[in-house]
Amino acid sequence: MTEQAPPRSEPHPQPPRARSGGQSRVPGHTPADKTVTGAQSLILALEAVGADTVFGIPGGAILPAYDPLMDSTRVRHVLVRHEQGAGHAATGYAQVTGKVGVCMATSGPGATNLVTPIADAHMDSVPLVAITGQVASKSIGTDAFQEADICGITMPITKHNFLVTDPADIPRVISEAFHIAATGRPGPVLVDIAKDTLQARTVFSWPPRHELPGYRPVTKPHAKQIREAARLVGAARRPVLYVGGGVLKARATAELKVLAELTGAPVVTTLMGLGAFPDTHPQHLGMPGMHGTVAAVTSLQKSDLIVALGARFDDRVTGKLDTFAPYAKIVHADIDPAEIGKNREADVPIVGDAREVIADLIVAVQSEQEQVATEPGGTPATGTARYAEWWQHLNRWRETYPLGYDLPSDGTLSPQQVIQRIGELAPENTVYAAGVGQHQMWAAHYIDYDKPRTWLNSGGAGTMGYAVPAAMGAKAGAPDAAVWAIDGDGCFQMTNQELVTCALNGIPIKVAIINNGALGMVRQWQTLFYNQRYSNTVLDSGPHGSGNGGGEGADGAQVQARQAAGTRCPDFVKLAEAMGCVGIRCDDPEQLDAVIEKANAINDRPVVVDFIVHQDAMVWPMVAAGTSNDEILAARDVRPDFGDGADD
Repeated sequence: MTEQAPPRSEPHPQPPRARSGGQSRVPGHTPADKTVTGAQSLILALEAVGADTVFGIPGGAILPAYDPLMDSTRVRHVLVRHEQGAGHAATGYAQVTGKVGVCMATSGPGATNLVTPIADAHMDSVPLVAITGQVASKSIGTDAFQEADICGITMPITKHNFLVTDPADIPRVISEAFHIAATGRPGPVLVDIAKDTLQARTVFSWPPRHELPGYRPVTKPHAKQIREAARLVGAARRPVLYVGGGVLKARATAELKVLAELTGAPVVTTLMGLGAFPDTHPQHLGMPGMHGTVAAVTSLQKSDLIVALGARFDDRVTGKLDTFAPYAKIVHADIDPAEIGKNREADVPIVGDAREVIADLIVAVQSEQEQVATEPGGTPATGTARYAEWWQHLNRWRETYPLGYDLPSDGTLSPQQVIQRIGELAPENTVYAAGVGQHQMWAAHYIDYDKPRTWLNSGGAGTMGYAVPAAMGAKAGAPDAAVWAIDGDGCFQMTNQELVTCALNGIPIKVAIINNGALGMVRQWQTLFYNQRYSNTVLDSGPHGSGNGGGEGADGAQVQARQAAGTRCPDFVKLAEAMGCVGIRCDDPEQLDAVIEKANAINDRPVVVDFIVHQDAMVWPMVAAGTSNDEILAARDVRPDFGDGADD
């Protein structure tokens, strides 16, 4: 199991003990009863751990739990249209609130439909508890109707999972599940409960005693390692703070800003770390990786010290691993000791909670600076002046190779422009949830994330269909915030049915469909690496069926013409209206701002805007898969020139 520390401002809640004398507040329970059912115990336990929202769908094996759930005044249930939507909604809720997200499903296919969001939460370290019904305990292992070994199936993608066959264990298991999900490195926990266990009688007792031998997350870093890290920072000429999503999970953004300004080092934030450090801060170089900014990618390649905080040196950041940051020493701080040294050997490994690590590192760096100041002639430069020569190179790179895009020559909408204007016109504190693909990268680049917990996406798993249900969960968790889902037309068609859930439950999210009529990122790779052979990436197949081709011959010309006019199968405006939402289409740059402002003004229903955009837009910069970050392209056929001595 891997772990992460609990949010400090939200300690694990402990409810008052149940009253005696027939006055215990039990959902669906008469005052005369001395005991409760396992199902009632489950709902009481959820209330006790502070769960206030559950996303799910009932079915035979979990049905006993839905009866007392109906009587609970503290747990809101949101009936989704697909279990995958329940899982992603719970993830979005957790990412915005910092609490544990909860989803619920029945046995068999209901449980297996949760596998994708569970895997997604595992990759992105999101605290999630998935509760599933299981067939009766005596039927387990007999291939009973709707039986699936969901514990076995999810074992590689959960921090831990439980199969509960004794109703007396329910309070303890729920308490432990929430504790494991939220502490150490956050992640998903599965609780599978047999149907007869939910139906049996038991006595509810709270608080339970945890039985978790060996589960002891290390949160306090070793002082010696902190001192050595501070020494390396003081000796470095070209340091970089490489910041991942662990800083957000640890609520360490304020401490990070202090450390960055104290050291004067540049900061890069990963796709999962966006918002941990203000995008508009002058020390922020942007996102590193396959589609990172030239300055961010190159700063890591040319650095002599990388201080990695809550990041894991994944392949999308490092590119070809044996060529990554060849001159750099590595300080790697992470709550999960399994991540340290997994991909890149650390010169200074630090196991601990990111907030604890950064706070201690601030003190140690200050001590180093004070020590230098007391030496003869010692008046050390502070802030960015400390690394003046390094910043000359960094500023030259970001000024020479800034993010940018060309407007289409045919007068159609630019997808980058659409996303940029959504960000510029959105209300303050808007939360953005993105699908996966080109629109995800453009949303990462062209919207400024200056505050934590305002950017949600599937970073590790890259799950198409994430955006709409995640936005739904985010809006349920933060009802006062505007929530925009930035989605592609391919991603949107996987989970758009959750707009019905939004409409019926008063969850008014806004959805921007970046509609280029194709699976955009796959099409980009086909353009660059497969000689423009667009096999099965055109989403409007036309009269000949499969959507193959699109690049040659009369049929291809017809497909190109249809795509220029925007996909109409399905008609997203009609689909949105059929699901109880407001549907708007925009294909004219002159109307762009007015359409976005209209969407922002509608707050009583979900809004879907079908933005018909140019299909040939590409995501730049780019490091091709399997190549070195030194081979980054700022744009197509534009390779940056770094002949400036930065690696001398």
